[in-house]
Amino acid sequence: MFDFLEGYDLLGAFWVTVQLTFYAAVGSLVWGTLLAAMRVSPVPLMRGFGTVYVNVVRNIPLTVIIVFTSLGLFQTLGVTLGADSFKTIDFRLAVLGLTAYTSAFVCEALRAGINTVPVGQTEAARAVGLRFTQVLTLIVLPQAFRSVVGPLANVLIALTKNTTVAAAIGVAEAAALMRVMIENEAQLILISAIFAFGFICLTLPTGLFLGWVGKKVAVRR
Repeated sequence: MFDFLEGYDLLGAFWVTVQLTFYAAVGSLVWGTLLAAMRVSPVPLMRGFGTVYVNVVRNIPLTVIIVFTSLGLFQTLGVTLGADSFKTIDFRLAVLGLTAYTSAFVCEALRAGINTVPVGQTEAARAVGLRFTQVLTLIVLPQAFRSVVGPLANVLIALTKNTTVAAAIGVAEAAALMRVMIENEAQLILISAIFAFGFICLTLPTGLFLGWVGKKVAVRR
């Protein structure tokens, strides 16, 4: 029944998906946190940049962003991100595009968490002489992260599914292999079911685990 799978690197394709998800998740968390800090910053220029970035990027289709990283950055501007092979360049450009897109949603989730921190705590911190960056890193962000584990888990799950868009620029992840298999094999329903099951195996445990973590670390007021 599954003889048609021979000759296809199914596990390798899903491993590329896992790598895309991991690197883009780390990049999105870092850049999204910086964007959230900008959005609550007392500096108008930083606040304006964060607001414009989030509102523009999250309203652009991910496919457009991913294709732009290939056609715009690589083919037009010659950006290679330090890679010397097309396969590595495409992979890194896909991570960059996924990071740029997902960080906007990380920012908004984290900003919602920042808004849950009582104003009295920040006022008390400023009263004892702490600077904005100290208040943010020592008091606000630790509580904000604890309150948005659930929403961040949803963003991570969406990111895992969004990695399929990387196939548009030739990254050999799961969706790209699925397309090839459908073109070569007369097993449309079975192939679709296999890849759907693969993504469920990636996303369901992640959601359940982070949901449990979110309940454990939730800030009780």
